[in-house]
Amino acid sequence: MPAEPLLVIRDLKVAFRTERGTVRAVDGVSFDVEHGEVLGLVGESGSGKTQTLLSILGLILDPNAELSGSVRLGGEELVGMSPRRLRRIRGAGASMIFQDPMTALTPVNTVGAQIVEQIRAHSSLSAKTAREKALRLLAEVGIPDPVGVFPRFPHQLSGGMRQRVVIAMAVSCEPSLIVADEPTTALDVTVQAQILALLDRLRRDHGTGIVFVTHDLGVVSEIADKVAVMYAGRIVESGPVGDLFAAPRHPYTHGLFNSIPPLRGPRPPRLTGIPGLPPSNGAPVEGCAFAPRCVYAFAPCSTRPPLVPEGAQSVACFLPDAAKERFRREGEIAA
Repeated sequence: MPAEPLLVIRDLKVAFRTERGTVRAVDGVSFDVEHGEVLGLVGESGSGKTQTLLSILGLILDPNAELSGSVRLGGEELVGMSPRRLRRIRGAGASMIFQDPMTALTPVNTVGAQIVEQIRAHSSLSAKTAREKALRLLAEVGIPDPVGVFPRFPHQLSGGMRQRVVIAMAVSCEPSLIVADEPTTALDVTVQAQILALLDRLRRDHGTGIVFVTHDLGVVSEIADKVAVMYAGRIVESGPVGDLFAAPRHPYTHGLFNSIPPLRGPRPPRLTGIPGLPPSNGAPVEGCAFAPRCVYAFAPCSTRPPLVPEGAQSVACFLPDAAKERFRREGEIAA
């Protein structure tokens, strides 16, 4: 029997009770991540990417939240696990790189003390040995003066250096899984390239699985092995990065590619955006959530399309293959 993937998520749902009704942030998400594999999770703001990451580590603590489905890490079910056991897994089995390092770090503690605290919480290392490891980690993430940075507070560092500190904390206990929520969004391109290289080295050297959330399709093409496209809390298309980038099969995926400048060919007079807005999370969506924005919507779209295999990819769309080929050729996906 083949070994189970490192991370297995099945029919994950996250909803919040509000005065306006139930808000569905994640609506039946399923995917796998193998050891040493990078999954890129892309989609517009509000599509449920961050809530998916938070639910993996049990970080949705709102008493009005309702979480169901299955999240298995290394064969162990995390949904319903006791808070005490989850605290042992966070940092050691799985860790998270947050989008904003300034709010992820404690402002009243030095960055060195925070890394040491993380190491000692999940190991039996002495304070001296943990400090030596923290200094080594700061050097590995590309900080030129680890000894000088160690006693500084987060506000005394640049955005790029703070992000490197957060990454050092995330990898300090050598977790088998890293979930990264847009870790390069606020960084300049040179620092972004260095951080992507660091994450790639981690997965190659230590077999670390990574779930990488980003809006930047260029970053996805650089680091990811597989891509999952989310819309309105659902995965609408997934597959190997090369296949999906070469031939997107869902109208929404194609719309995302149309909204970025082409690298080759004639320069278009203007970029083709996707008209309209994603559906409000407070409004229930029974059929295809993208149908109101899709020019190819037809009667079957009133029911929810399942995510079904189409070659190497999986697509949640009722359009026949001929229509998908046509919108790929014509470059028109929405009206």
